[in-house]
Order: sequence, then structure tokens, then C-alpha cells
Amino acid sequence: MEKKEETLQKKLKAAGEKMEEADRIKKSQIDMLEKISQFSVEQAKEYLLKNLDDELVHEKAVKISSYEAQIKEECESKARQYISLAIARCSADQVSEAAVSVVPLPNDEMKGRIIGREGRNIRTIETLTGVDLIIDDTPEAITLSCFDQVRREVARIALEKLIQDGRIHPTRIEETVDKARREVEYKIKQEGERAVLETNVHGLNHELVKLIGRLRFRTSYRQNVLDHSIEVAHLAGMMASELGVDANLARRAGLLHDIGKALSYEIEGSHVQIGVDVCKKYKESPDVIHAIEAHHGDVETRTVVAALVQAADAISAARPAARSENYENYIKRLQKLEEICTSYDGVDKSFAIQAGREVRIMIAPEKVNDENMVLVAREIAKRIEDEMDYPGQIKVHLIRESRAVEYAK
Repeated sequence: MEKKEETLQKKLKAAGEKMEEADRIKKSQIDMLEKISQFSVEQAKEYLLKNLDDELVHEKAVKISSYEAQIKEECESKARQYISLAIARCSADQVSEAAVSVVPLPNDEMKGRIIGREGRNIRTIETLTGVDLIIDDTPEAITLSCFDQVRREVARIALEKLIQDGRIHPTRIEETVDKARREVEYKIKQEGERAVLETNVHGLNHELVKLIGRLRFRTSYRQNVLDHSIEVAHLAGMMASELGVDANLARRAGLLHDIGKALSYEIEGSHVQIGVDVCKKYKESPDVIHAIEAHHGDVETRTVVAALVQAADAISAARPAARSENYENYIKRLQKLEEICTSYDGVDKSFAIQAGREVRIMIAPEKVNDENMVLVAREIAKRIEDEMDYPGQIKVHLIRESRAVEYAK
């Protein structure tokens, strides 16, 4: 036991000496490294950690970029799928509204009775309704002309009732116009209730329902605003269902997005601001108000519902034959579009296609390289936005083509 203990002590002593020697060598190596690198231990640690951090940041950026590209591709594919599904499920008839109404007459003798002695009857009708009566050579018909469809509808109903009754004099005209006005108000209320039922939107203030009904007698680029609002509500609701967002809220915002157009003749200001003020007055939710405010891009969209209403509004307006304009204005707009595009240095030719919804621009390859094409496209798009008024959006499509031709002899 004593011998073993003695051996153990010797071993422990040798181990201790070796440990001391290792510490000395380690210290001398650290001193040597510090001398060579001119870094202290703490500085070296900091340097290594910084290098590692830089490497990780680079790797992270590469990963994020690849994920972003992947998500973008998937999002675009999904968005197309949802939009096409919504469009396919929501078919809408498009009818262009005219600025005139025609009232048929039983005979041409009735024209004289409507004009009255020294034109007193026609003057009374025009004064009470604010509508122009055009009595010309058209056989057995009178044309009513007015930009306000409510007033035109009141005049049409009143005139039809007067013709049917046969008694046409100023007092009778006054009574009939008053009755026709009440009839149109009732019709407006019915139209509002129909739209609310059709879109399955509940709990609206009765004044808002009346305003929705008034949209039946409003047009935007000759597209009926009530039909447009119902279509936007359906489209937004369908896309919201596909995305798992509140479909009821999307339908509500879609139905109310153009509510300001019901009052745009009475109140000054843009229909967006009028709509926001009206909905605030009748205690609509902040999400609905934001969707109304953002549907023309006046403010940035902060919610999914607002983005869906904006998209549905653009889809409804862009449907073929949904919106029509004066032929001359249409030609001028296309000419202006091509003029803006060809004014850029490096643009060879430009062609407005798809009824002015797309412009194809041929780039001179020797003047504009591939990198600058993105900048030129952005500049042209910005100038079109600043200088032109148009419904929907215009796609700016740049084409750059380099050709080399050689002949084998």
C-alpha cells in the first residue's frame, strides 16, 4: 500500500509538472500570436465573431432573396387563380346607359297638347322636372334629355301618366310630377333593398340603403353604378372566401365603395371623400371606411379587404363593353398615349392596343440597353399617370430586339 501510494504521488507530481509546462507553452504561444497578429485575445475574439456575423448576414440575404422570388411566383399564380375563379363565377350583363329617354305617343296630335297654349304645358313640365323636352319630327315620340337620371325618370313617369290620363294643364302636371317623384323615391328604396338582399349584406343603416338605391340612377362612363357595386361586392366576397378572409366584410365594403357617387351632384368633392364622410356619419366599421378610401389608390391599402375591393373594382371596370366613351375622346386618348411613348429618346415605334389598355413600344437596341429598359418603362408609365385620365390601368410593354444578318456566299 505504501509503495502504491508512493508511486501515485510520483505520478501526480509528474502530471502537475506537465500541466505547468503546458500552461507555459500555451502562454508563450498566445504571446507569440498576439505579437504576430497585433491583436489581444479579446480583439481576436471580436474579429472572428464579426467575420462569422458577416458570413451569416450574406447567407441570410441569399436565402431571403430566393424565398422572396419563390413566394412572388407562387403569389402571382395564386392571385391569377383566385381572380379567374371569381370572374368565372360572377357573370354580369353590361348595358350602356344613355343620356336620353324616349316616351312613345298614341298620335302626333298629342304633341300639340303637351306643348299647350303658347307653350305653357311644356314650360311647366321643364320647370318642375329640370328636364329638356325635345319635340321634333320624330313620329309619335318625345325625347327627354337630362344628365341626371333621377330627374329624367320622374319626367318620363309623369309624362306617361299625363298621356294616359289625357288631361294636360299646369295644375294637373304639378300633381302628376309630385306623384311621379314619390314613385321614383319608392323605386329607389326598393332598388337599395334588392341590392342589399342580393349581396347578402345585413345591418345597414336605412339611409345608406336609400343611397345605394340612388346608384341605380347614376352612371360612370355609361356603366350603371349600382350594377357595378353589386358586381364588385360579389367579386370581393368570392376572392375573400378563397383567401380565408371575412367574406361578409369584403362584400359590405364592395357594395359601399362607390356610395359617394349617389351624392356627387349635391355635395362638392371627390366621390371617395364623400363616401368616407357618409360612412363615418352612419357608423360603418373602420375597415369598410378604409376600403372606400383606398379603392382608387388615394391612400395606401393597409388591409386585405381594401386590396380585394380595389382589385374587384378594376376587374368590373375592365370587363369588355363595361365602360364606353365618346368615340372622338377615345381616338384622342389613343393618339395621346402613342405621342407620350414616342417622345422618349430611344423609342422607335409605339402602338396602342387592347382599346388603349396596353401600349407596345419598340425600343432602338443601339440606344437603350437591357438594364435601362426597366427605367424607361417606369418613366413612361409615370408620365402616362400624370398626363392622362383613363379608366382601369394601362400596361406598358417594352420590346428590344437585336438582329444580326449575314449571307453565306
